[in-house]
Amino acid sequence: MKYTYTEKKDTRSGFGAGLAELADTNPNVVALCADLIGSLKMEKFIEKAPERFFQTGIAEANMMGLAAGLTINGKIPFAGTFANFATSRVYDQIRQSIAYSNKNVKIAASHAGVTLGEDGATHQVLEDIGMMKMLPGMTVINPCDYNQTKAATLAAAAHEGPVYLRFGRPVVPVFIPEDMPFEIGKGILLQEGTDVTIVATGHLVWESLLAADELEKEGISVEIINIHTIKPLDEEIILKSVEKTGKLVSAEEHNYLGGLGESVAGMLARRRPTPQEFVAVHDTFGESGTPAELMKKYEIDADAVIKAVKRIIERTK
Repeated sequence: MKYTYTEKKDTRSGFGAGLAELADTNPNVVALCADLIGSLKMEKFIEKAPERFFQTGIAEANMMGLAAGLTINGKIPFAGTFANFATSRVYDQIRQSIAYSNKNVKIAASHAGVTLGEDGATHQVLEDIGMMKMLPGMTVINPCDYNQTKAATLAAAAHEGPVYLRFGRPVVPVFIPEDMPFEIGKGILLQEGTDVTIVATGHLVWESLLAADELEKEGISVEIINIHTIKPLDEEIILKSVEKTGKLVSAEEHNYLGGLGESVAGMLARRRPTPQEFVAVHDTFGESGTPAELMKKYEIDADAVIKAVKRIIERTK
């Protein structure tokens, strides 16, 4: 495998590292949190810039309103809480006060997907990407490891306009090089192949690399694209790949309704109809369990990617 790892870290720590760097490099960056400082890894930012941190308590709607107001004088607020509370609980505030007004707010959404684990379905959000990508002007980013999450945080701060930045709780392999460029809206070709295109996002990028390694042993060549930005979607990198392979598998830790796969399918329907298989949660809530157990049960692990690749090959014979 071209990409290997020597350590595992949670992507939320990548956000914390990026935010801490911004404390030193960008005096306009401020941070808000809804009583989840430790979970969002904001401690280092607070140590460096305590006067630029606002603890709102368990009042997420108020936090989004405060964040929108802070942009008026040129501040760049990062408003952090669990992804479930950062979307479903405060959708009206985001729509009216942030998206509609095109406020420069960065919504930092941690503990996304089923890999939140043992806290169960009430905290495992699987519909957030769909909710946020439908808001006009909202950029939606879902990085895959610690290094990419740190880079995404820095890029979000430099981007003018509202951003939804999604990351997770579990420790996962760190495999993206620290110096790999991160450009909002530009996918990354991680591995070239000829038989099937895999477009993956978040935790499913590593699972797709694992799947590709196994598939190669069976003589199946897959091309892997890391779609860290779901909106705006890098259409050209996907189109170039499917021109070669003629078939595609999308892989994500999200409901197949409304997520990356649906965005890709819609784009392909408009520009180049292509057979597609979805690796995603199939219209259900999660439950309590370890991340590995839940990824297996809901068929969003490497084995699920392998099965999807074989299905699409069988379908297109």
